[in-house]
Amino acid sequence: MCGLFGFLRCPDADHPEHASQAFVLLGVLAEERGRHAAGAALLTRRAGRSPAPAKATRFPDVRLAGGCRVVKGLGPFSRVWRPELEPALDRAALALGHTRSATQGGARLANASPLAVGRLVGAHNGDVDAAPLRARFGLTAPEGETDSEAIYQALAAAGGLAARLDVLAALVGRAALAWADRARPGRVHLARAALSPLTVAVDSERNVYWASCPQWLRVAERETPVRFVTKALLAEGTYLAIEQGPRPRLVTRERFVPVARQRDRWHESAVWRGFTRADREKARA
Repeated sequence: MCGLFGFLRCPDADHPEHASQAFVLLGVLAEERGRHAAGAALLTRRAGRSPAPAKATRFPDVRLAGGCRVVKGLGPFSRVWRPELEPALDRAALALGHTRSATQGGARLANASPLAVGRLVGAHNGDVDAAPLRARFGLTAPEGETDSEAIYQALAAAGGLAARLDVLAALVGRAALAWADRARPGRVHLARAALSPLTVAVDSERNVYWASCPQWLRVAERETPVRFVTKALLAEGTYLAIEQGPRPRLVTRERFVPVARQRDRWHESAVWRGFTRADREKARA
């Protein structure tokens, strides 16, 4: 299992540093879901339309066109994250974080996330069948060995909403996703396919957050000045696009049919790691 976390910052927040504090803490908490690698993508409000440079995934600190910086490395988030990144984090309109447990592909940098693929940058929690995705969507040869790269190659090639939903419905296995188009750093895309949980929250300053485990958000509320006004676990088969302005706006809310494999049920305990009994009961209601 891997860990997803991040925020979409409200441009009118009085204390932007509070969201940054929560992000770093969420990264440390997400280590319980993966310590093989970790990373963060920080997007500013400058728009950029050029594709990711060739072999971008092979470098620990990539500055992409359009004010997007991807920092990642092997080991836990607390080792990868550096204090000198905090000014960039405070300026970020959107921050995507990931901690990796190597379920597909070895522990090397090309397999670490967030991944920059075309104009997209994103992260994935779960495990899906990559070969059928590659065959169905005619994907180019990958740089790494992960299913995550296949997912984002397919999403990067998708031309619109119907095509994105087609990719999401084609995922076979466990998947939760968070990604952004670098040309639109004020918008985040979130999806939950089968099993892999994803919780979305909004704080009192109208920043939007997501995390694989709701307990991390409760700890963040206890240990930082952030106060959440709403929290919700996405239902399986949900795709959201959220745009930030003076307040967050739900641009897209769509459903698709998630597909799990029989063996995915063997991972049930890992899927719900960190969830309280009340969390689990609410998720299954």
